[in-house]
Amino acid sequence: MRTPGRAELPCLCSGVAVRRGVSLRGGAAALAVVLAVLLTGCGGGAGASAKTSASSAPADAGTRAAAAAKQLATNSVIPLKGKPPTPELPVTVGSSDGRKVTVTDASRILPLNGGVAEIVFTLGLGDRVVGRDITATFAEAEKLPLVTKAHDVSAESVLSLKPTVVLADTDTGPSEAIDQIRASGTPVVVLDPAGKLADVSTRTTRVAEALGVPEAGRALNERITGQLAEARAAVPKGSRPKVAFLYMRGTAAVYLIGGKGSGGDSLLEAAGAVDAGKESGLDRPFTPITSEALVTAEPDVILTMSKGLDSVGGMDGLLAIPGISQTPAGADRRVVALEDGVLLSFGPRTPLVIDILVDRIHRT
Repeated sequence: MRTPGRAELPCLCSGVAVRRGVSLRGGAAALAVVLAVLLTGCGGGAGASAKTSASSAPADAGTRAAAAAKQLATNSVIPLKGKPPTPELPVTVGSSDGRKVTVTDASRILPLNGGVAEIVFTLGLGDRVVGRDITATFAEAEKLPLVTKAHDVSAESVLSLKPTVVLADTDTGPSEAIDQIRASGTPVVVLDPAGKLADVSTRTTRVAEALGVPEAGRALNERITGQLAEARAAVPKGSRPKVAFLYMRGTAAVYLIGGKGSGGDSLLEAAGAVDAGKESGLDRPFTPITSEALVTAEPDVILTMSKGLDSVGGMDGLLAIPGISQTPAGADRRVVALEDGVLLSFGPRTPLVIDILVDRIHRT
């Protein structure tokens, strides 16, 4: 994932906040049904189909959002159903740094990226993971040894855990640490960052192949595809709100609006909305917020990260930023805030994010 100021991003539990005094909708019975579907992976076993999954849950957006928020509040992943897969090794796979890497042993896996770690655990291989980096904040990983200082990987910490395979991405660094790990003889598979919805399946496939469990990768992709189809089916007909994705770090005086390639644009499109920044002509992932840019974007809703909203003093602080209160979103105080650790994770829990966005951004 490429976001501005990667080193300053805090490590957070996953959850959702809605700032407008709107409570979660849906009856308790319906919520229980949808949550049960989520907890069993929406037909995520290797023999289940996306069609079966889609027919097993109600399409009501409010009920789905309530179930998604409840699941995210647990800060836990939902492994595939059934017995954990057994890696079939050795395998030789392509690495995004241009190398060919042969993996002969997946008994001690060390993902150096939180999103990659989430995929490994969801595939059912969590008991093989021996450490984590600072961005792996979900509950199953939190007690594992930390191998990063700030966001820099410590080669010494990694090697002390004797991993048999290391999974990194092109943002992982410093490069000297990755070179030192590779020089020890440990296979290091480098992946491309996930920055849009389409990257979820690609990265899942690559992780599963590198660990010798391609069938589990296909099952997880099938599950994710089914969940996304269910979420999109709940988009109200004819509703196309304009949503501005804001990235803010008030303590560092960072105030940015998302445009083309921010990652937020991909999520909003999936949720049946128009990315206001991209629509207004912002062709870079992030641009400094100005009154003019906000007036041109004219968002109906603002999407932001919860820690970013807190960093500017909450709703009142957000409205004090020049131009915000002049937008329809500011005037109506329509703000959706999701935790940093999940909003742009682009992993197995991303369908839950879409469920929440579909409900929140389409409310009138």
